Amino acid sequence: MNKKRLLFASSEVYPFVKTGGLADVSHALPRALNNSYEVTVVLPLYSLIDRSRFGIVLLDTFEVAMGGVSYTIELHGTLFEGVEYRFVYEPLLCEREYLYGPPESGYEDNALRFGLFSYAITQMVRTEQIPLVHLNDWQCALVALLVKEDPKIISKIVYTIHNLAYQGVFDLSVLGQIGIHERYFTMEALEFYHQVNFMKAGIAFADSVTTVSPTYAKEIMSPEFGCGLEGFLHVHRRKLHGILNGIDSEHFSPVADKALVECYDSAKGKKASKSDLIKRLGLKGVTKPLFVFIGRFTHQKGMDILIETLPKIAELECNIALLGEGEEGYHDSLNTIAKQYGNVSLTFGYDESFSHRMYAAADFLLMPSLFEPCGLNQMIAYAYGAVPVVNKVGGLADTVKKFESYDPKSTTGYGIVFTSATSRSLLLAVKKSCELYGDKKHFEEIVNHNMKCDYSWVESAKSYDSIYTRLIK
Repeated sequence: MNKKRLLFASSEVYPFVKTGGLADVSHALPRALNNSYEVTVVLPLYSLIDRSRFGIVLLDTFEVAMGGVSYTIELHGTLFEGVEYRFVYEPLLCEREYLYGPPESGYEDNALRFGLFSYAITQMVRTEQIPLVHLNDWQCALVALLVKEDPKIISKIVYTIHNLAYQGVFDLSVLGQIGIHERYFTMEALEFYHQVNFMKAGIAFADSVTTVSPTYAKEIMSPEFGCGLEGFLHVHRRKLHGILNGIDSEHFSPVADKALVECYDSAKGKKASKSDLIKRLGLKGVTKPLFVFIGRFTHQKGMDILIETLPKIAELECNIALLGEGEEGYHDSLNTIAKQYGNVSLTFGYDESFSHRMYAAADFLLMPSLFEPCGLNQMIAYAYGAVPVVNKVGGLADTVKKFESYDPKSTTGYGIVFTSATSRSLLLAVKKSCELYGDKKHFEEIVNHNMKCDYSWVESAKSYDSIYTRLIK
């Protein structure tokens, strides 16, 4: 059978480079699709990427003209886990300390950087006549416009919104610099409150638009979650689909995870991991429930209500461990609380292996997100036997059922669910968690059920396959 070629474009891909869930998705989804398609993943070759570790070599060079300036693009490549990877290198795009900018703000020339990335991708599509192109988030969105503007390219475009809060919005002056004609500066295309919006290019010009959970697909057409694009999305609603993300069940597997002190396959097997982490972090009381938070310290992740509630949670008979990085103000507040309470531990920064050990040790995972397009953490928590404590939004609403309605025959995981993003709701949810933990038999039954749930990419990959197939036909 001749496989159709699929170019999958993303600004970050694990394990090469990662700031969040987009990198995990951009690693796992192409792997799942690789059985049915000849997949090539393309990303920038940031200076942070270890070329020798991954055997990345120079394949080609070509010129790209953008805004009247010519840029020399180096195209590098490697084969990793059976998937072809291509890396776009140009100093303007790649020679940076961060991917997008310091935690507090993006780089001022991100429009130029990712405009250039989009032109390079478009050149690849044009040269190789790739029939299917899957773009992810604002950093690649301009490709949809560039492809549709070029009569020589007949590729079909799928565009995925991973987080509507980050749209790639820039000053009007960038339009000339990125070589986009002013006829596209309209409400139907790139114009957004007198600024240029990259994400709108993806939504307007792609053949199909997806987002990462069914509930989030509905939420983003409302003013509460639409971030100013709810009306625009409503216009394009016929091509909008909500497809739940999955996790890489090989990468997130406590049965075979080399990062763990001891592998396990049930609730009882977590004891060694919990004892090790409690000792490592200087906490006391291995029989107390252990709550963990793993993620970015941002407003979206509910940091404001978590910081407000943390001292009250610390008064309970439990331990709390936090791992993450992000805005300095949140870090300072968390640090102050951690110094004040002996049962609160803070690890600043991000370490993939350590995050796995935290999932393995945890009894509960805190996810008080104000909005959550999909969320992978709750699925990873299921795999490692940590019960998620979540606000009922986006993908969390799709993947976490209230433990009170536990049914052993269900294929969905269970957790503690609250329905308003307030400190009071979070505290009540934590108290409820402690009560559940006290009922050892019921708690372990739910943990063991969750560990058996399938949140791999199998079903989601089928949904993408059906969209691709329909577009090609």
